[in-house]
Amino acid sequence: MDSLEHAKSIGYSEQELAGIPEGTVCHGCGNPTALAELRQGEAVLDLGSGGGLDTLLAARRVGPTGKVIGIDGSAEAVAKATDNAAKGSYANVVFKQGEMGNLPLDDQSIDVVISNCVLNYAGDKLAAFREVLRCLKPNGRMVVTDLVAEGGFSDEVLQDKVWGEWLRRALGKQDYLRTIENAGFKEVAVVHQTTFPMAEGDELLRGKIVSIAVKARK
Repeated sequence: MDSLEHAKSIGYSEQELAGIPEGTVCHGCGNPTALAELRQGEAVLDLGSGGGLDTLLAARRVGPTGKVIGIDGSAEAVAKATDNAAKGSYANVVFKQGEMGNLPLDDQSIDVVISNCVLNYAGDKLAAFREVLRCLKPNGRMVVTDLVAEGGFSDEVLQDKVWGEWLRRALGKQDYLRTIENAGFKEVAVVHQTTFPMAEGDELLRGKIVSIAVKARK
């Protein structure tokens, strides 16, 4: 399955993907922008922005009076996303390199934080969610899509080249939600959940990786 087909399978519409610069779409596990109810003029953070898909979609929604900041830990991803934004003439976006536990943003500077399939990969998830909370304005909101691990895994699976490192870090759903609450968020709720479709060859993981969409408020 190519990137565009994968994007459609996890909730992106043909209309959203139309006109998106080639190379912008990365593999994720949901469409947080569609759930975030973004409004004109809002300041948005896309945490783990990758090629910039969610950043650019958010930029369309907040309009010229809003702004969207994409942050990624990879300098290569930041450069690629910046190029993609330039190709599409998106004037209200900027991409920065930064770590989830130490975001290069001012306190209470963001209305909405979105993130697609990266926070459960953080080494210190509590620190990452606390950083998100710090950057949000009072009553600001967070909408994330992510994968959680449900069930035990053999040593063979934990050494898998594709999934092993993530599985050794990943939390199950209840621990993931509890971490968000412990960071200080309120109104934490799962608004969508589905079993993540595994690729051929990943039979040992089939049914044990769950995609969730979570909303929370500062």
